[in-house]
Amino acid sequence: MAAGAVVVLLGLWFAGKGQPGPVDGRLGQELYGLRSPWRGFAHAMDWLGEPVGSTLLVAAVVVCFLALRRPRAAAVVVGSVALAVGTATVLKHVVGRTIHGPQNLSYPSGHTAFFTALALAVAMAVTSHREGRAGLGTGIALAAGAVMGWAQVVLGAHYPTDALGGWCTALAAVPATAWLVGRVADGTRVRRGGGTPA
Repeated sequence: MAAGAVVVLLGLWFAGKGQPGPVDGRLGQELYGLRSPWRGFAHAMDWLGEPVGSTLLVAAVVVCFLALRRPRAAAVVVGSVALAVGTATVLKHVVGRTIHGPQNLSYPSGHTAFFTALALAVAMAVTSHREGRAGLGTGIALAAGAVMGWAQVVLGAHYPTDALGGWCTALAAVPATAWLVGRVADGTRVRRGGGTPA
C-alpha cells in the first residue's frame, strides 16, 4: 500500500518534467560517471534488464521452479515480472517525465521494476516454508533491486527518483500477484474436488 502511494506521489510530482529534482541532483552527481570496475558492473546489471538478458533470466528461474515441481512459484515469478514491467511501461507514458531529451521517458525505471520484482518473487518462493528466513530473503531481494536502480543512475539512464519509483512499483506488484495466483490455484483445487484449501 505504502509502495503504491510512493509511486503515485512521485509520478504526480515529476509529471511532464525533464529535469532532476533536488534529491536527484545531489545523488546523481555523486553516482553518474563512476569509472571501472563500477561502470563495467553497472553495464552488466543493465544487460540483465534488457530484453535478451531479462528473458534468459526469467526463463532460467521458471525452469528451475518447474523442475522442483513448484508451478505456483513459477507463475508468481512470471506474473510479478509482467505486472511490474507492464505497470512501469504504462506509467512512463502517463507521467511523461523525460531524461536526455523528449523521447526518453524515465519514470519509473523499468529495469529496476523488473529486477526487484524478479528477486522479490524468488525470495518469497524460496523462504515461504522456512521460518525466520523470510525477512532475510526479502532484504536480500530488495537490496538486489536497489543495485539495479544504482546501475541505472550510474549509467545516466535514470534519475534516482526514477529508480525509487521502479523499486516501489515492484513492491506493490509482487504481493498482489502472489495473492492473485494463490486465489486462482486454491479455487482450481476446490473445483477439482481437492477440498478446502489449506
